[in-house]
Amino acid sequence: MLTKKKILIGIVLGVLFIGYYLLNKYTSFSFQCVFHYITGYYCPGCGITRMLFAILKLDFYQAFRFNPLVFILLCLYIIYFIIKYIIKINIKIPKTCYYVLIGILLVYGVLRNIPLFSYLKPTIIH
Repeated sequence: MLTKKKILIGIVLGVLFIGYYLLNKYTSFSFQCVFHYITGYYCPGCGITRMLFAILKLDFYQAFRFNPLVFILLCLYIIYFIIKYIIKINIKIPKTCYYVLIGILLVYGVLRNIPLFSYLKPTIIH
């Protein structure tokens, strides 16, 4: 159930994200991925911010290229949110799904750093 606290947290996070988007758009300021900065490898989350910025611009193909796995997971979460909170059908996700998802994220984090799977790294399409 959506509580006032959850709605408030969503609004605050949305305002912060839009503020960061505008800061990035007008000053080119952006945070670097600490993991990538230190190791030179891409983590499973590298490209998420650029993906969200591309979604704001309705450039879904570019958003997918920045982080394909998280893009797909975001789409699935939106479907889940609509079913659970708009249509109001209670969906119970088994705990094993969360463990499988963690495993997928770990494998994805490794694969996107192997040259054979270079298409998984964040890519700018012109």
